[in-house]
Amino acid sequence: MTASLAALNHRFPGKRAFITGSGSGLGLAMARALAQDGWTLGLFDIDPSRLVAAEEELTAMGARVEAFPGDVTQGHELTVAVNLFADNAGGLDMMVNNAGVACAGGLLETPIEDWRWIIDTNVLGVVNGCRAGVPHLQRSGRGILLNIASAAAFVAPPFLTPYNTTKAAVVAISESLAAELSPAGIQVSVAMPSFMQTQLLSTARGPERERKIGEQLISNSKYSAEQCAYEIFRDAADGDLYIVLPKSLRKVWRLKRWWPQWFTRKFPHLRERFRQR
Repeated sequence: MTASLAALNHRFPGKRAFITGSGSGLGLAMARALAQDGWTLGLFDIDPSRLVAAEEELTAMGARVEAFPGDVTQGHELTVAVNLFADNAGGLDMMVNNAGVACAGGLLETPIEDWRWIIDTNVLGVVNGCRAGVPHLQRSGRGILLNIASAAAFVAPPFLTPYNTTKAAVVAISESLAAELSPAGIQVSVAMPSFMQTQLLSTARGPERERKIGEQLISNSKYSAEQCAYEIFRDAADGDLYIVLPKSLRKVWRLKRWWPQWFTRKFPHLRERFRQR
């Protein structure tokens, strides 16, 4: 999807963004969307080959790009990368904490090592990104801290317990920081997108049965990472704290918030019906 990000560009004429997990999937789609509108980009990814490919593609589009290989679980690595980017770009307008992994399974069948693995990346990785980016946003007295969670944060499907837990934590972190950082002029937004065509499951852990369900949901999705990226930036430009996508999913979000007990009872049946389509 090619679309202008005029509202975002108007708010931040400096056009400087740092994106974690930007070597593929939604992170790369967000980088492409910003590159089309002339943003200077800092890329950060654990996969060197994907990172190099992304840097080459975005540079060919005419974007100014700096790529940093690294792991979001290593706070020092991420902080050094963000500092270097902000110094070279003359500041930071938007910090996007997108890097994440998937882990399925119920409570007792998920090894504690897998819990630590997904929490380190999906929760502490976001914390590390916030700690790296916020000082630069505070320095300018403006900017957006954009955290990528998932619809799993509020839908909470069964047998996806580790993933649901970490994404709900990202929402809680974002809500807390929205209040903490507002006096400094920093906007916090948290995106909760549904399934889309990405490579999220390439490193996923958990039972094969749940992996197959995930693969089916992703392959059946008509929602593209490119469309999601544009809509995230559109809603962030409007100042939204909660960004639930696609728009049709907002009815589900409201159902869960208004009638949580009913939703929790009904959802396992809805999940099974969806699998049989």
